[in-house]
Amino acid sequence: MNVPKNSKALSKKRFNRFASRYVSSGTHAQGPELERLVEIVNPQPDWVVLDVATGGGHTALKFAPLVKRVVAIDITPGMLDAAKAFIIATGVIKISFSLGDAENLPFRLGSFDLVTCRIAPHHFPEAFRFVMESVRVLKPGGTLLVQDHALPEDGAAARYIDTFERLRDPSHNRAFSESEWVEMYRAAGLTVEHTEQIVKRHEFQPWAERQACMPQAVAQLVQMVAEAPDAVIEWMQPNGFGTPGAWFVNHHILIAGRFD
Repeated sequence: MNVPKNSKALSKKRFNRFASRYVSSGTHAQGPELERLVEIVNPQPDWVVLDVATGGGHTALKFAPLVKRVVAIDITPGMLDAAKAFIIATGVIKISFSLGDAENLPFRLGSFDLVTCRIAPHHFPEAFRFVMESVRVLKPGGTLLVQDHALPEDGAAARYIDTFERLRDPSHNRAFSESEWVEMYRAAGLTVEHTEQIVKRHEFQPWAERQACMPQAVAQLVQMVAEAPDAVIEWMQPNGFGTPGAWFVNHHILIAGRFD
């Protein structure tokens, strides 16, 4: 896929603008899968954890009480400032903050027991490079734990859904199917220890408003749902589009891999 040269600049611009919305977003702050992520990796008290593209800081905050230390990084200064203010207000002190690019992690070889990244890789221009960088900074025996949008294995349906997401948020590069994630992990030298998919419901209006969609974009999104092929409808399960109570679902993958 050809990635715009200004992709990272666009992400910075948009997430600087919308940082506070992602701190308060229920999808990001309160998703029940946060507890599931903890269950999957069983963090230990002596672990040092890196949370990549920390966003509102919710994953870092979830793991911090369970480990020795968490480093939270994000490429967007405004997002990092918002996460830092949010976490400081909770009284948690075992989290440090740093500007950092997921595809060029500013850490030494073998620095972390666990690398986490939640609901972010679909923004990365080169997701596989992020996976490789995560492997580089993991200690032997360490784990890469990712949650992100998942696409169906049907290529045409996957492209349609990606286009829908990109219309709402132009900084969305692409998401991946479960098999693509497994392939990336294995190609990077990780042993895949766990995969599962969860379904998350989104109220359409707040979802669009979080990225300040203009009325024209909202109308186009509604039209895309109206014209969607059966495989897309089956995946997204849209309901009530064209009414204030419209909603749909998307799928997320949770995937953990060990670096031997």
